[in-house]
Amino acid sequence: MAQKRKKSSGRISKVKRNNQVRTKLVKQGKIKVGINKRKNFSKPISRHSQETYHEEEAEGSDDGTGMLEMVDQDDLEFLKSAVVNKSYSLLSKIRINEKRKPKSTSKSAETLPKSIEDEYEDEVLPQIETAGSMKPLLPIKTKHGLIRREMKHQVKEEELSENEGEIANDASGRDAEEGSGDESDAMDVDLDDGEEDISSLTTVELFARRQEALQKRKFFIGVLCSGLLENPQEKVKNFKYLLGMMDEKNPEVEITVKKLASVSVLEVFKDILPSYQIKQFERETTMLKKDTLILRGFEKSLLSNYRIYLQKLEKMLNAIVKKKGQKYEPSKAKIKLAEVAFKCLCDLMVTHPYFNFWRNIVQLIVPFLNHKLPSIRNTGAEAVKTVFRNDKRGEITLEIVRKINLLVKAKAHSVHKEVLEVLLSLRLKEVNLDKEKEDEIKKKKFMTHKQKLLFLSKRERKKSKKIEELEKELLETKAEENKQSKIKYLTETTKAIFTIYFRILKTAPHSKVLSLTLEGLAKYAHCINIDFYHDLVLVLDGLVSGSNENGTVLGHREQLHCVQTVFSILSGPGIAINIDPLKFYTHLYKNLLTVTAGTNHEDLSIIISTLDSVLIKRRKKVSLQRQLAFTKRLSTLSLLVLHNGALSCLKIIKMMMQLNKAVDVLLDPESTIGGGIYLPELEEPEYCNASNSVLWELLHLFNHYHPIVRKFARHVLHGSPTSGEGNLPPELSKLSAEDLFLEFNPKEMAFKPAVPPPKAQTTLSRHPKGMIFKNLYFQKKAEEALKDSGKCDVFSDFDFYCDYVKGRSSVKVKREKMDSRSN
Repeated sequence: MAQKRKKSSGRISKVKRNNQVRTKLVKQGKIKVGINKRKNFSKPISRHSQETYHEEEAEGSDDGTGMLEMVDQDDLEFLKSAVVNKSYSLLSKIRINEKRKPKSTSKSAETLPKSIEDEYEDEVLPQIETAGSMKPLLPIKTKHGLIRREMKHQVKEEELSENEGEIANDASGRDAEEGSGDESDAMDVDLDDGEEDISSLTTVELFARRQEALQKRKFFIGVLCSGLLENPQEKVKNFKYLLGMMDEKNPEVEITVKKLASVSVLEVFKDILPSYQIKQFERETTMLKKDTLILRGFEKSLLSNYRIYLQKLEKMLNAIVKKKGQKYEPSKAKIKLAEVAFKCLCDLMVTHPYFNFWRNIVQLIVPFLNHKLPSIRNTGAEAVKTVFRNDKRGEITLEIVRKINLLVKAKAHSVHKEVLEVLLSLRLKEVNLDKEKEDEIKKKKFMTHKQKLLFLSKRERKKSKKIEELEKELLETKAEENKQSKIKYLTETTKAIFTIYFRILKTAPHSKVLSLTLEGLAKYAHCINIDFYHDLVLVLDGLVSGSNENGTVLGHREQLHCVQTVFSILSGPGIAINIDPLKFYTHLYKNLLTVTAGTNHEDLSIIISTLDSVLIKRRKKVSLQRQLAFTKRLSTLSLLVLHNGALSCLKIIKMMMQLNKAVDVLLDPESTIGGGIYLPELEEPEYCNASNSVLWELLHLFNHYHPIVRKFARHVLHGSPTSGEGNLPPELSKLSAEDLFLEFNPKEMAFKPAVPPPKAQTTLSRHPKGMIFKNLYFQKKAEEALKDSGKCDVFSDFDFYCDYVKGRSSVKVKREKMDSRSN
């Protein structure tokens, strides 16, 4: 078989063999296709034959040089003059091209006169290349000859910095890719304001000049942005000019134009960026349709411009990034520009959280949560909170929390409150994956068994059954993938959060973010592993009592958060833990009266949520004396807070009386339980004898300035009836204590409902003698005495009255007082 294959492989035609040899020579570069073509390829072409062929061709082609040598010199000059003067109609269309004549062909060509163009190329152009103070121009031909012209020539030398040089190189590279360098130069020329001497201009003229330049750039930005929004695919090159305006060099309008360009490009990107992530293909291996190629080209240009835009924003932000050993302080204009750039980055993260380069944006934004400027911190915190609330996948949430963990660890827990405050906006409570799965399954509507028998044949029923099974499997597979990914991201996020919190409790219990740490633990206590509950309660007890290693004493807010965390654990998943929270009852009772209507009034929300866990959810584990003590202290607290706080306290008192009838004893002033007197200053709720007191604070709340508080106080005084005198409207009775605190919050300096103004009080007219007394009898006697003495001066009258009163007997004075009271 091998011998047969060898014989068959040698049987090829001569033409095919010659073609193979020729193709091999073409690939080696020894033959150029289309230049040396032969009609006869019967013989193989060798390298020696190729060289011979080229030599013969060179010898045979003289380009008319031999014919020119055969013409006499006189005839040659005559023909040339005839062509120039166009004396012969046959030679009128002939043009002499001196460049094509080789210099070695004829010596007579050197003696020919030079034309105007030759003189310009030989003499003028070398002068332009070495331009000095004068620049030669093209001459003008007149009847009298040539008139040469010159003008002043100035060479501008601009030295670019390193960063500007890199930007210029990037721009030149993009010009080579897009092939639009000439258009960019033209647009730059249109915006060039030129150089003028501004030393002689007045302030008004300078301002007018600045407004004119600014108006020109505003119009230019508007035209480019409108074109992009109308047709992004055709006008994608407009991004180049807009991004170029972010590098404005005119000092008069530099900051303003950069701000306008940055915000304008941001709005365009927010509108035209796709919801999916663009994939980058380095090399195409398959044939694509024309529409697909156009779309790919547009996406590639869009992504390239988006990357450049992010780089320019990062460059603007470098002005407010303080590096080690840097003593340079940026100007206010640079700081404002950096704030605008940071706002643009935050808006991009909020509107397109999963577009390309989202990880880079997160890595850039998170460190600014700890910036020294409050405006930067607040902007970043609001953006991160919005992302946390709107995130449905959980991937960007996990990335942000991990970056925050690294930031807190790198700064040794000495960070601003905004760094940990954003973690309180996480949706760890609201995530309910089982409900989402049920909703997805309910969307699929199936036909009943009876409908299938009536409307479908046997074959169609089999087919529909298989299709339904297949679709159900696919739907469940998809839902399972989403569920698994959400659970994965949620678990990793929870681990990162508690890593931050536990590290702060262990290594930095005296840091300024301890309050936020305790608040976060209280909010996400249901997510903590049950194995850590006992150790966590011991740590919190040490913090509250001040018996920790550092001996730090916590403030009232931190203590309230510690108590809130413990009772959140004990009333939730840690209800089976055998821990006696006696100390935490004492801490809560002691810190109730630390909240007033002043700056710490917002801390009342912590007390309300904690009391809901202590007195409502765990009421069966709270003794009667503690319930009475907390109820009495709540009524006292209602006099110290604003009207929304008073409503929340009254709501809890009402619920206590409804759930435990023994608390109603505080409404009866005649009944007493046990002995002793009430000790309000005692910090132990178990031994303060609250059963021997009464809720007299409700009488003061009955005359409160807010009408809703008066209604609630009357409702509690009447024993919380559902109908009749003292009942509440349904819209108020359904609200919880936390809802009442938020619903009637006077934070915006407005009452709900509006409080009527006080009634005008009628004041008694001033006595003509200068004094007036409430006691009419004393007033009458004083007037008689004043009339007898003839005194009318106010101060002397006052002294006289005093002497008059002192001279009277005490018995008579007492009798007159009793008479005046009866009157």
